[in-house]
Amino acid sequence: MSRLHSRHRLNLFIERDHARRLDELSAKKGVSKSSIVAAALASWLSPDAADKREAAMAKRLDRLSRQFEKLERDQNILIETVALYVRYYLTVSTPLPESHQEAARAQGRARFEQFVEQLGRHILRGRSLVREVYEELEPDTRRLDEIAAQVEAQEREQQQQHDGEGES
Repeated sequence: MSRLHSRHRLNLFIERDHARRLDELSAKKGVSKSSIVAAALASWLSPDAADKREAAMAKRLDRLSRQFEKLERDQNILIETVALYVRYYLTVSTPLPESHQEAARAQGRARFEQFVEQLGRHILRGRSLVREVYEELEPDTRRLDEIAAQVEAQEREQQQQHDGEGES
């Protein structure tokens, strides 16, 4: 019996979008649409297909959980930062006399505009201030080792120059 006769022919109806994507994948991979559908069906019907799908889902959920935890950490840092600033500001700022309040409002508007401009530039840079603060608190030890080596080299060079001056 030839291989051609060992297969069944099916006429299926699929969504237009699926048909388009199947055409694209077939052209991209250089394989027949039948072989793609057969591989997908074999994967779906295999005894370990459910396990594979569950493992893939668990992996995605783990990644989403880590992302959520990071967002939660960043949000907590933001909340604590704002709360600490407000507490500090309210503790150290003194009430202004009525005669100075208009000038203070004008200065506040100007400062706020400057703040918004700086925030915009910072966001456009694509760098997180929270990440920068974290990196300042927990710097890369390799970078610290490089800096320490540079400082030591400079100190040795200065010592050699100083020793050379004493010999003259």
